[in-house]
Amino acid sequence: MRFVRSLLLFIYFIVYTAPYATACFIAFPFLRPDARYWMAAGWCRSTLWVVRWLNGIRYRIEGLENLPDGPAVLLSKHQSAWETLAFPAIMPRPLCYVFKRELLYVPFFGWALGMLHMVHINRKEGLRAFDSVIRQGKKRLAEGAWVIMFPEGTRTPVGRQGKYKTGGARFALAAGAPVVPIAHNAGHVWPRNSFMKYPGTVTVSIGKPIDVTGLTPDALNSRVEDWIEAEMRRIDPDAYPSSSDDAARRDAARA
Repeated sequence: MRFVRSLLLFIYFIVYTAPYATACFIAFPFLRPDARYWMAAGWCRSTLWVVRWLNGIRYRIEGLENLPDGPAVLLSKHQSAWETLAFPAIMPRPLCYVFKRELLYVPFFGWALGMLHMVHINRKEGLRAFDSVIRQGKKRLAEGAWVIMFPEGTRTPVGRQGKYKTGGARFALAAGAPVVPIAHNAGHVWPRNSFMKYPGTVTVSIGKPIDVTGLTPDALNSRVEDWIEAEMRRIDPDAYPSSSDDAARRDAARA
């Protein structure tokens, strides 16, 4: 039954995404940038509704009151595709993702993404690429969006911890914006690189904003990592080994 439901979700993506993206192409030239975003986010809300009733995937949010009323950089745990599509649907402000330029060439999804005010990075530019991210990101913050990044860079399996890169911390310091750390356990219901989807409730935990004043990129990055990984062990304790082994792994990841 789970396979059938996962297959139906796959069919839903094929059948629903193309016409929705086409509708966006038609409407976007006549809409303001913020209206474009919320129209695109409608696809995310629809998908959350579908996976709830089709695949039994629900979610709950802790710490929603910690979101600031102003500019912010959201740095989140990255376990699956669920959070990528869910965050635009559950956050009260437009989100600006930082993504590699190659995604712009993905049919329908990438084309619609290119018409939104996101931050794309051309890795072929080397060191200049990050300067472009700062310029684009500052502009989006000034427009009222929140910039969101995944410090681990790629999706990590449940119970694992990737190496936290400093790009998000460096951007937050350059922009002078507080950092909001986010933990979640979506990997249980939507595993990395898996066709199968599993019923369950995703816990999304939002931490208090971290003031970046006086911090170095490494110090800020460490604060983000420490909070997220400690919170992961609170909301998903069965997925992690003993604390002593865990501490050794964190030290190795930072080395």
